[in-house]
Amino acid sequence: MSLRPVRRAVESVPTMEGAGVRLRRGFGFGQTRDYDPFLLFDDFRGDRPDDYLAGFPWHPHRGIETITYVLAGSVEHGDSLGNRGSLGAGDVQWMTAGSGIMHQEMPQGDPQGRMHGFQLWANLPRALKMTAPRYQDIAAKDIPVVTEDDGTSARIICGEFWGQKGPVEGVAADPRYLDISVPPGRTRRLTVETSRHAFAYVFAGSGSFRDASAPQGVLTEATDGSDAVRRDDVANHSLVLFDEGDEIVVRAGDDGIRFLLVSGQPLEEPVAWRGPIVMNTPEELRQAFAELGAGTFIR
Repeated sequence: MSLRPVRRAVESVPTMEGAGVRLRRGFGFGQTRDYDPFLLFDDFRGDRPDDYLAGFPWHPHRGIETITYVLAGSVEHGDSLGNRGSLGAGDVQWMTAGSGIMHQEMPQGDPQGRMHGFQLWANLPRALKMTAPRYQDIAAKDIPVVTEDDGTSARIICGEFWGQKGPVEGVAADPRYLDISVPPGRTRRLTVETSRHAFAYVFAGSGSFRDASAPQGVLTEATDGSDAVRRDDVANHSLVLFDEGDEIVVRAGDDGIRFLLVSGQPLEEPVAWRGPIVMNTPEELRQAFAELGAGTFIR
């Protein structure tokens, strides 16, 4: 087996989206090569309703898939095709925007006012940019959870892992999307296909993704403009991008570690991107916005 070294580790950056939702962005807008086929990753959470209740009112998408994973609270959603629904704690929605859709997502807190979820954008290949829109709404109870003898567990949202297959199917990038928990002090090696790009996002606890035999820690980039530093551990809000190899190693800290592990096959296609629309060429992008202005965006 070939261990994937850490290419870099960064803290997700506080930002604001939608009508005023405070969130943290792991990557997006211009960082397409390293994360291909993924385009953007956001972590939205808080216990102050003013930070999230304004939500993400009606907006368009074309040429991508959006993956929403809710951990606390709920997200009410609706679209221009008449679909309506609600995602609760543990639920997942995998939306293929394809040729175009208008939709909205409105977060709601739990009884204690807490809201937590993630959204990942996956690119669609040229051949599927204008495919018909569709949804895969997955209830928490339908997501398999595998727990190993040492207490390490994996919720398998998409792809195959540890002999189980996630319920999300037919996704162009053929991704693997896992929610991994490793108990305090444990070390685990997790397989990732060599041909895929892969990243981890830590959202609870702390630990290290560095091989114990490596001579130095990973390069952790600061978000305040200060110099990057070398350190072994990563914690809450940290995104770790892996280099090539076929497995990663994670060593949990004293409080354990929980993280998303996401990988996908690179598309290696040109990207023309503006706001919520992602195409292959500037001309296709101009056409999409022209159709949006003319009221012919929805096919």
